[in-house]
Amino acid sequence: MSRSAKPPAPNASARRLTKLKSRRKRWLAVHLYLGLSAGLLLAVVGLTGGILVFYLEMQEILNPELSVVSLPAVEQRHLRSLDDIVAAAETAKPPGSYFFKVYYPRKADIAYKFLYFVREQNTPGKGDGYYIFVDPYTARVQGLQLWHPKDQYWGRPLVSFIMQLHWCLLLGKTGGTIVGILGAFSIISVLTGLIVWWPLTGKFRQALTFKANAGPVRFNFDLHKTVGFYSGIVLLPVLFSGIYMTLPERVDVLVKPFSTMTRPNAYSGIPETIDSANPTEGQAAISLSRVEEIAQKNYPGGRLWMLNAPKDRTDVFRVMKRDVDELSRFVGYREIAVDQYSGEILQVYDSGTGSNADVFYDWQWPLHSGHAFGWPGRILVLLAGLACPVLYITGVVRWLQKRRAKQPLKSLSQKQPPQAAESIYCPRP
Repeated sequence: MSRSAKPPAPNASARRLTKLKSRRKRWLAVHLYLGLSAGLLLAVVGLTGGILVFYLEMQEILNPELSVVSLPAVEQRHLRSLDDIVAAAETAKPPGSYFFKVYYPRKADIAYKFLYFVREQNTPGKGDGYYIFVDPYTARVQGLQLWHPKDQYWGRPLVSFIMQLHWCLLLGKTGGTIVGILGAFSIISVLTGLIVWWPLTGKFRQALTFKANAGPVRFNFDLHKTVGFYSGIVLLPVLFSGIYMTLPERVDVLVKPFSTMTRPNAYSGIPETIDSANPTEGQAAISLSRVEEIAQKNYPGGRLWMLNAPKDRTDVFRVMKRDVDELSRFVGYREIAVDQYSGEILQVYDSGTGSNADVFYDWQWPLHSGHAFGWPGRILVLLAGLACPVLYITGVVRWLQKRRAKQPLKSLSQKQPPQAAESIYCPRP
């Protein structure tokens, strides 16, 4: 070839590929810095979240003496009234504590679980929350458990500790805000990871599989990109729902321009401001059994899940039911507000029946927990949570491998004359 001849100009496809590689390099830097700065905390939040998909089962496995009851013979299997069961719980409550809510048994061999909080002034342990477990067939108290010691994270039950670590990193409300912000960073990290993963040459099969007989460096790289791709599909909705539950007001700002909403917050469909009518002089609140009867008679679908007691003399009873298939197979739950004196049903919230924003929000907790899709959904959320520490560890290993690979080149460039050093990085034809 003549010295004066010029190399052929790159075609449009080559120029486009060069441009995409340059752009991907920038996204890789964003992905790297997010991973190194926040990856460890994200791994902790993700791992604990995955474990908590099965928090009810964990409670029953770790404390069967409290949670699990002996089933009587079928002909003798008669549930005691809720009033009898509450009366039993009242005999075991800590001094200065008051009934807050009851969780109904999810299976025939599981106890009722009552949550009591110490609320009296000048009482030791004010603000502490206790679970009291009661056998539904004998109305016998199975035990008491300090579940939520106020402003204290060590010494609580393991499942409660994991919950607090997941929700707030053991830092209270400030930690909850931090976790919400970390969730936003996580979404950016997942999206930038998908951008970096995208095969510019169109070899998707290679990008979605492991290379056969690969060495440890390539295996770590394949593990990071493969786990990142498959878990990212689940992580994106789970992360967004986590942001909503920790920073609902910030998410409302994004959703309100597109749809009206009636749902007041991330955890309830009925506003806190709804009140019972003023009682007549000397009128007492109706019993829990009566509240349960009213809810079941008017709305028999689904299964009883929780019953919240009024916080004061103006509040209402709140009954929550799950698995209301007439509403939805995926997010079928119903909330019922009952006047604590007259027993009148004041308001009902049916998931999946409100505005577009309401329906969108109704999906957030079922998606976050995996319950929207039953056991398959829960297992997917568990695997996505376990993927978070895997992605962090493989990402750090990959970063260290690349740093080590650059060291010999850097050392060699410092020993060589400028012209020789240039040839290391820019080999000439």
